[in-house]
Parts: sequence; C-alpha cells; structure tokens
Amino acid sequence: MQPVRLHPQCIRCLLEKQLNHFPQGISEEEQIVYMQRVLRTLADAPKTASAPVVVREIGRIQRQMFGYEEDYSEVKTHFNQIMLEREEEIRGKLRRAKDPLKLAVQYAMTGNYIDFGAMQKVDEAKLDRLLQQAEELPLQEQEYQSLRQTLLSGKSVVYLTDNCGEIVLDKLLMQEIKRINEQARVTAVVRGHRVLNDATMEDAKQVALADAAYVMDNGSDIAGTCLDDISRKAKQALDQADVILAKGQANFETLCKCGKNVYYLFMCKCSLFADRFGVPMYHGILIHDRNCCA
Repeated sequence: MQPVRLHPQCIRCLLEKQLNHFPQGISEEEQIVYMQRVLRTLADAPKTASAPVVVREIGRIQRQMFGYEEDYSEVKTHFNQIMLEREEEIRGKLRRAKDPLKLAVQYAMTGNYIDFGAMQKVDEAKLDRLLQQAEELPLQEQEYQSLRQTLLSGKSVVYLTDNCGEIVLDKLLMQEIKRINEQARVTAVVRGHRVLNDATMEDAKQVALADAAYVMDNGSDIAGTCLDDISRKAKQALDQADVILAKGQANFETLCKCGKNVYYLFMCKCSLFADRFGVPMYHGILIHDRNCCA
C-alpha cells in the first residue's frame, strides 16, 4: 500500500501559489477556465500523489493554455555563480575541520535554502548568514554516524541533487565521500528537464559537477524523484546503489518510505516540514528512509 503523500497544508500552499499564476492581460473568461482547471486538478489528485507531481500537472495546464513556462535561467546562473565564488573558501574550511565529512553534510544541508519552489524569495543576505552558521547546524548524530559507516564501505553511491547553487556544496560533499572511500563510485543525478530552479545538466556543467562524480539526468520533469516516472537508466542506478543521498524536500516527498537505503538531507523551509519534524524553520534534517513516518 502506497503512503499518503499529499497533505492538507500542501493543497493550501499549492492553491495560494498556483491559482493566480497566469500571465497579465488575459481575459476574465480565460482566468476562470484556468482557475477551474487548477481546482479540478487539486480535487482529483490522489492522496498518494506528492506535491511535486501535482505541480507538474498544473504546469502542464499553464503551458497548454498560455504557452507559459516561468524561466529561472538567470536565477540559476546567478546562484550557481555566487556559490562558485564561495567554493574555495568553504573547501579550505573543510580541510581544517576536525570532521570534514560532517561539515560537508552541514554545508550541503544549508545550501538547500536556495529553493524557489518552497519559498517566494531567496534572500541572499540570509543565505550568507546561514552559510556562516553552517558549522552550528545540528545534525542527528545517530543518523550521521550510520551514514558515515555506510559511506566508508559503500561501493556505489547515488546522490540525488535538488537545486541550483546548492549543487556546488553537493559537489564538495561528493568529493569528501570519495576522500574517505577512494573505491566509491559516486553518481550525481540531476533533473531531466527544466523544473523551477532545480539543477539540470546545464547547471552541472556550469559548476563542474563532473569533477566530483559521474553525472546523469533522471529523464523526468518532476521536481523530485518519482520512481515510476524516471528513466530506466536512472532507476537502474538507484536499484544498484549501496547507498542513496537524496537532497531537498521534494526528493523526500516523492521517495519517503520507498524502502531503499536512502538518507534524506534537507532544510525545513515550510511549516509542514517544521511541524512534521518538530523543529524550527530553517533547521536541517538528516534522516534514513526506515525512520520516516508515512
């Protein structure tokens, strides 16, 4: 039996974000038709469908009606660049750290703040503050030690990326994984098509992600990892992985309780996630799939 993935708060959030998400200047009749189609999509969505899947369906309505697809190209290039400018400074901190892997996890977790899907705006000043405080970000120690031991022995590691910008920090974490386990084959998986500000092959090239891992896309246009929607190649990589690191709330939403050896790594950026884990907003979460509530 599939777990319930769609929550009342998700429906309210999607309604607020998407209901009026249409171009300026369209007729009232078009607005009505659009709103009715969005409401119908939300009403008909099965409880087992995650929010990223519903967002994909609403995006299709927008393209069908308006030829409209919000372009995040400039945003993605910008945040990739500002994180590239911080890369060497952060790498230096990792070299000096008592536990470089742990600090790399904390930085990767912090970078998950760069999310235009969960938030209306990404505040660069706040991002700077969060990066400065990354070493103070609490980690679930038992989960971290479990992850560390798994990474030390795992031969095949799959890293499911999330957003632009933060993939620079993902790259640093992948390099730390290879430093502690030289035999590990690390595969980084990006989105198969443009979705919000999610990382694609284009972003991977900009930040030289191939320096840290073999890079592939998942063939999907969902802001997450739906096992029944990704490419055969991506599914095979996940099936054969000794351990999977899944970055971001959307990967958690789409994969939670999948039964695989997955460690989810993200920052809580909405009240649903903060309440679910009993933590403040912008708190980091590291949790294994077996410990997820349905």
